[in-house]
Amino acid sequence: MFFEPDNGPTAIIIVGPTASGKTALSLQAARHFQTSIISTDSRQCYREMNIGVAKPSPAELAQCPHYFINSHSIHEPVDTVVFEQEALTAAKQIFTEKKIALVAGGTGLYVKVFCEGIDDIPSPDQETRKRVQQAWTEGGLEQLRAWINEIDPAFMTSTGEKDNRVRIMRALEVKLFTGNSILDYRVGIKKQRPFNIRKIGIDWPREILYQRINARVEGMMTAGLLKEVESLFPHRHLKALQTVGYQELFRYLENDCTLEEAVEKIKQHTRNFAKRQMTWFRKDPEVQWSTFDNLAKDLGI
Repeated sequence: MFFEPDNGPTAIIIVGPTASGKTALSLQAARHFQTSIISTDSRQCYREMNIGVAKPSPAELAQCPHYFINSHSIHEPVDTVVFEQEALTAAKQIFTEKKIALVAGGTGLYVKVFCEGIDDIPSPDQETRKRVQQAWTEGGLEQLRAWINEIDPAFMTSTGEKDNRVRIMRALEVKLFTGNSILDYRVGIKKQRPFNIRKIGIDWPREILYQRINARVEGMMTAGLLKEVESLFPHRHLKALQTVGYQELFRYLENDCTLEEAVEKIKQHTRNFAKRQMTWFRKDPEVQWSTFDNLAKDLGI
């Protein structure tokens, strides 16, 4: 087996790109170990977002307790600080009764925060958040890049994150709110968790993964994604909705493209996102990669 359940409380971290089967494997493991799942998905926490974020169905959620799913509204600020606090509280609660907790999701930064902690970076006020969000809404990534280059050029030259909208927006917020670069707060000291951590990753050949992604997008459209996006259209400026699957259909609703073009863009952008996820997770030497079936066998399920 991949781990020894008698070695103390253990968090089994299931990672992998979107559409790789993390939800299915985590549910199978949760049923076997009779335990709970902590989500490390930065969008499934929002109650208003369902189909477009591939949230587990109500029937799947009923199979075992879930944490950080349907826990917040799109109108609430949720970041890594909020996630770390809630995820560790959930883990503590699970480990009072169980030896194993399942942790599953595709947001690499959330996985890192759960396992290693986060630097103590100040959280900006609402006014600062709105200023940065407005810059993104009005000028897109180019305006964000120009702004961060102007007020914190060291961030761009030292991190190589010129295409990471979320990171640039966070850096802008910190600089505007504190006057200091976000780099000043990054100390990179790993925190020790009071439980064991084991990481496994679901691996697929690229062509098969892309087929799964395309099929998932088609399934989302059939399940009513467009109707879901229409209901959220008045709130499209919110940070939570700056997300693949929503942004493309917002463009369609604004008559900037056809529905067919929007769906193809969702597929393309989701494939691009999966590639970025794999780049992130592959850098972690602690992840044991294998097929879905082999990982299930390794877990003894």
